Amino acid sequence: MAEFTLELNDDQKQVKEWLHGFAADVIRPAAAEWDEREETPWPVIQEAAKVGIYSLDFYAQQFFDPTGLGIPVAMEELFWGDAGIALSIVGTGLAAVGVLANGTEEQIGTWIPQMYGDADDVKVAAFCSSEPDAGSDVASMRTRAVYDEAKDEWVLNGTKTWATNGGIAGVHVVVAVVDPDIGSKGHASFIVPPNTPGLSQGQKFKKHGIRASHTAEVVLEDVRVPGHCLLGGKEKLDERLARARERAKSGGERVKNAAMATFEASRPAVGAMAVGTARAAYEVALDYAKTRCQFGRPIIDNQGIAFQLADMRTRIDAARLLVWRASWMATTGKPFTSAEGSMSKLYASETARDVTAQAIQILGGNGFTREYPVERMHRDAAIYTIFEGTSEIQRLVIARTLSDMPIR
Repeated sequence: MAEFTLELNDDQKQVKEWLHGFAADVIRPAAAEWDEREETPWPVIQEAAKVGIYSLDFYAQQFFDPTGLGIPVAMEELFWGDAGIALSIVGTGLAAVGVLANGTEEQIGTWIPQMYGDADDVKVAAFCSSEPDAGSDVASMRTRAVYDEAKDEWVLNGTKTWATNGGIAGVHVVVAVVDPDIGSKGHASFIVPPNTPGLSQGQKFKKHGIRASHTAEVVLEDVRVPGHCLLGGKEKLDERLARARERAKSGGERVKNAAMATFEASRPAVGAMAVGTARAAYEVALDYAKTRCQFGRPIIDNQGIAFQLADMRTRIDAARLLVWRASWMATTGKPFTSAEGSMSKLYASETARDVTAQAIQILGGNGFTREYPVERMHRDAAIYTIFEGTSEIQRLVIARTLSDMPIR
């Protein structure tokens, strides 16, 4: 088991510097353009693929880092570059995590490589869980998966929403209800292979921030997928459903559903994204405060500005520590007895929201214009308190974990 440390090893330092250079040289110069275009930045994704950042091998190396710090370090540097473009680069990872969390070794080896493609023909993947009436309330999910035993196929019907890469992805990972009588315990995850009939893109959302990342509805109309596309396999699903039904009859313990397994694995990574955006805004504000002069001196000479910057830096470092702790605990198998994963996501996301707002305030009128990047960073930061569990849901998870009570 890796000991917890705040000192990155030489390999981690090299990866950090490499990613920082890519973010500074490739992502940042393209950020404003793709934010305005509100389109997937395929050329940047391809550049990331060419240098090995957008690839299964790269994410596997970071994911299996024994210290747990590979993914948070990578996320922070990429999102320091730009949140919208970075999410386009890493968005496939959520679908990959869905397969890693619920799939067999054969499914992992078959589908995850197809999610990325290669440098000459890049692909993206989508994880589809949220629905128009079932976001945080996963128990209200309506997308159904019915097993056709005669053909050994699953038939999927429903509408998913807020899907990153939804509709433009090659591989879609879809969470659906297989047994509606046991609520969220009756969910399962399915692979929908490329070009499967019946899957189509619905509305593409025009968003407040992260505009370079494609977000859309995914419509499933009699989508048939082979039995081997059920993540984990039918035998494992039948066993899990049988246990859940018995627990439901006896009022026993709760069990995790397929979507929540994915979100729990990814929340510290979202916290790291937020840290990257917050750090970027803080650095812009710090440089501006050192060079912007009013009344004959740099504005950082004023306590009102200097104290804001001190608070911003303190919160960013505290958020990073929470993210690193949660990531280390997850990798080394330590249970989140105090909902440390949710803590990291909650604190980091609200830090990004608040720090980017303070950065605009420090820049004054300039901060309110698109001539400076903090305006875009503030718009981007708003998403962190919403996706993969709102701040309110994180507080609910933490409170329930601490109290062991069904707080509503």
